[in-house]
Amino acid sequence: MYYEKNPKAAHDIHELTVKFLDTTMVFLTDAGVFSKKMIDYGSQVLLNNLDLEQGRTLLDVGCGYGPLGLTLGKVFDVNATLIDINSRAIDLAQKNADKNGVKATIFQSDIYENVSDHFDYIISNPPIRAGKAVVHEVISGAFDHLLPNGRLTIVIQKKQGAPSAKAKMEEVFGNCQIIKKDKGYYILESEKVCEQ
Repeated sequence: MYYEKNPKAAHDIHELTVKFLDTTMVFLTDAGVFSKKMIDYGSQVLLNNLDLEQGRTLLDVGCGYGPLGLTLGKVFDVNATLIDINSRAIDLAQKNADKNGVKATIFQSDIYENVSDHFDYIISNPPIRAGKAVVHEVISGAFDHLLPNGRLTIVIQKKQGAPSAKAKMEEVFGNCQIIKKDKGYYILESEKVCEQ
């Protein structure tokens, strides 16, 4: 199970070389972390549907070994912060940041527990297996950690709760749009609209 602080699975290190957004990235993966043998399709759809402003701040919630946050940090030159409950994932993400020459802030946190900063962008491929309550906590907690006019963007499969996640985002943010649908994956985005 990848959604735990200290996975007990025997180590099984793999190295993945992938090309996203015309950029080659290399990732070390291991047993006990999400999607260890390949970058999952949902993450790829999310990456292909984000357009970020250079120099802005990004928080990757549930970063795993870092494919989303590190790729976005490198491609868009955003200041990336990566968090995960899983200590093994955090260790891998740190190694992968070094491997890909990406400066990023990476630390262990149970969702937003250890997060004090505010961000322009929050992204997540949320840990579905951890249950709906955790997914909804990723959504509701994002509001307090976004800067004014900041955006939360998540990927979630229709069959794994996209409609209820969309309803939760509308409840929390007052808005949610479907950016993309691809093979059952929904890219959902809400903006923290602040009154002028």
